[in-house]
Amino acid sequence: ASSRRCHRQIRWLHRAEGTVMSRAQELRDNLARVLQRIDEARSAGERADPVSLIVVTKRFPVSDITILRELGVTDIGENKEQELRAKAAEWDGEAHPRVHFIGQLQSNKAAAVARVADVVHSLDRSKLVRALARVDRVDPLEVLVQVCLDAEPGRGGVAPAALDDLVDEVAAEPALRLRGLMAVAPLGGDPEVAFARLADLHAGVLERHTEATWLSAGMSGDLEAAVRHGATHLRVGTAILGSRPSLG
Repeated sequence: ASSRRCHRQIRWLHRAEGTVMSRAQELRDNLARVLQRIDEARSAGERADPVSLIVVTKRFPVSDITILRELGVTDIGENKEQELRAKAAEWDGEAHPRVHFIGQLQSNKAAAVARVADVVHSLDRSKLVRALARVDRVDPLEVLVQVCLDAEPGRGGVAPAALDDLVDEVAAEPALRLRGLMAVAPLGGDPEVAFARLADLHAGVLERHTEATWLSAGMSGDLEAAVRHGATHLRVGTAILGSRPSLG
């Protein structure tokens, strides 16, 4: 009986190892395809400057993040404060990628995010400026101002008409470091039009804040359009990790 149990354990370990190896190969292949898409988009746009990839790991396990890190991924993106804190607790004390918080942020959760994330992409109102700036950190928190490109601002972002005032407010806050702008293309809209508009807004910000060089735009389905319009950071999840697990 002891021998049979031992053989069953060995078979289970082999299956588990095969599953891990299969997932690693899947992520390796998907990552290679996305990097090729980025290179081709850069070449088509005659861009010599680098474009950074943020792999969005929302709802995916820390084991995937570990594989991504082994594959050379340096930046990941998370959307939810509670999930981010849970993952951070798992990798506490271990090396992990640079963490970008890219989801809509509630002011009452801003402090918790600022203690864990390296960059916040979704600052879109004065209340968040104050909430993030209150957190005691060794270095200023890097932030991007999210601008709304939708007629319906359901996915967050400051209205373009109010962008300059909010950017000025962020730049004047010593506890924050203004990095640039972030936006999401409207659902069902033309990303070319949206990202062209974003590029114009970014150019206006750069005239007054030369340090705000980052432009975070583009996801799995529209990264080429984002690169064509000057995105410096792409937020890609599904094309690398696959369909996102359901909440249920």
